[in-house]
Amino acid sequence: MNHLSGLDAAFLHLESPEMPMHVGSLNVVDLPEGYTGEFFEDVKKRVAERMHLADLFTRKLALMPFDLSNPVWVEDEDIDLDYHVRHVSLPKPGSNRQLQQYVARLHSSLLDRSRPLWEFFVIDGLKSGQVALYVKAHHAGMDGQAGVAVAKAIFDLEATGRVVKAPRPRQRRHQYQLGIAELAGAAISNTAKQVVDLFKTAPTVLRAARDVLKPSTDETGKRQWGLPKNFKVFGPRTMLNVSITNQRTFAGRTISLAETKFIGKTLGGSLNDVVMTTVSGALRRYLSEYADLPEKSLLAAIPVSLREAGDASANNQVSMLSMTLASDIADPVERLHAIHTASDANKAMMGRVKAALPTDFPLFGAPWLMSGIASIVSRSRLLNLLPPIANVVISNVPGSPVPMYFAGARVVSYYPVSIVAHSMALNVTVQSYDGRLDYGLIACRRAMPDLTDLGDYLLAEHETLLARAKAHAEAQQAAAATQPEGKNVESKTAVTDATKAAKGARAKATAKSPATSVKAAAERKLKLVHTDANPPQ
Repeated sequence: MNHLSGLDAAFLHLESPEMPMHVGSLNVVDLPEGYTGEFFEDVKKRVAERMHLADLFTRKLALMPFDLSNPVWVEDEDIDLDYHVRHVSLPKPGSNRQLQQYVARLHSSLLDRSRPLWEFFVIDGLKSGQVALYVKAHHAGMDGQAGVAVAKAIFDLEATGRVVKAPRPRQRRHQYQLGIAELAGAAISNTAKQVVDLFKTAPTVLRAARDVLKPSTDETGKRQWGLPKNFKVFGPRTMLNVSITNQRTFAGRTISLAETKFIGKTLGGSLNDVVMTTVSGALRRYLSEYADLPEKSLLAAIPVSLREAGDASANNQVSMLSMTLASDIADPVERLHAIHTASDANKAMMGRVKAALPTDFPLFGAPWLMSGIASIVSRSRLLNLLPPIANVVISNVPGSPVPMYFAGARVVSYYPVSIVAHSMALNVTVQSYDGRLDYGLIACRRAMPDLTDLGDYLLAEHETLLARAKAHAEAQQAAAATQPEGKNVESKTAVTDATKAAKGARAKATAKSPATSVKAAAERKLKLVHTDANPPQ
């Protein structure tokens, strides 16, 4: 038995039909040239060969008596692969929009808790001849970084794959289900361990709280608390901050990774700062259309990994940080600088408290207590009246910088499909992959039926930032050209190299993904960029 931590179990206890707590991904793959086999059967075979490489695939939940404590993970000795791996064919014409709508529908249904908490869908019928893979797994079993580790288990770096050693035969249990006495004893011992660990970390927690809360003096001599200067407890109310239903809508968009890095390097900011600025600008456009853009800045809930380097365990080691989106600033470059400043302050604060943030904690009766509270809050619509803790969830997950393969097929895209929550009806998760930034937008369909518009605005904001970055780079080159020879050779070379890299990546992205090209954006005026004529890539 392996106990769920308090954080892992929270994703189970807070789950409801309106708020499923699983995460997923949508990949589009290119079948090998001249392929004539049955790809679905190849996928089943590949999954069967690799299941033992990640605990996610082989373990299921065992609930505690009367739900008085968190459940435990146990090995499933009878995995029904025909249930977990499924085949879907899209009806004609097999458009990209059909694919995204179907993925949204699949993402709205709960996983069966009597089985291992994952499902795999092979979706064909795309007009492009490509095949899509949609995978979902419960957040109780992994966070974003653990999901990358799971991907490494089933994906390969070569089309031919790699030889994986078969698992050792397991000795079957005499009883299929664990006994009540066995489970109760495990619950008591685990709770005792949690209490002891909590007392051991208490001094560290108190020191971190003191560091954060103690007052300091800023550069003007004004006394302030240790929290970041722009720290806000609640965000302004918007149309996105309502109780949600179980209906979902999904949109995927792709932006060049090199162009995004070029923007950050040229205008001043990290990759994540540029992503936040792009999303903020898109939300400004979207909310302005409905006359719902608040005067105060929107707040984003940012997942922050607490995982140590090299830790590939399949559990949750993550916290949440609230940060301004500077949406009250119209100029995109000024907005980028404001976000960069706020991000540095939040990183400094997180560095002081990271070691003290618990991911495991004792709570007697947690399942029924947390589930009951979640149900009351959801059905009372109370969150429609209260100010939101944050307006939107934004997450940036680093992925593979090189192409990956699955069952011999080349993975072309890696769109994340994440979680929306009550009072935060929109989640924007970004996954880097092979020179791309794949944006996965998931929302409550009732709150945002026109999510594709927001996706188009993302592309428009990126183009605006890119144009400003190019203009800035050209101004730097012009200024450097007026200087005496030799004084600014290094700076001119750096700017020129960055510009060339962005142009090269842009040409590559245009060849691979017409939806992100400048020409396509101009011709279609950044509306319906991912149309039926352009399946996801």
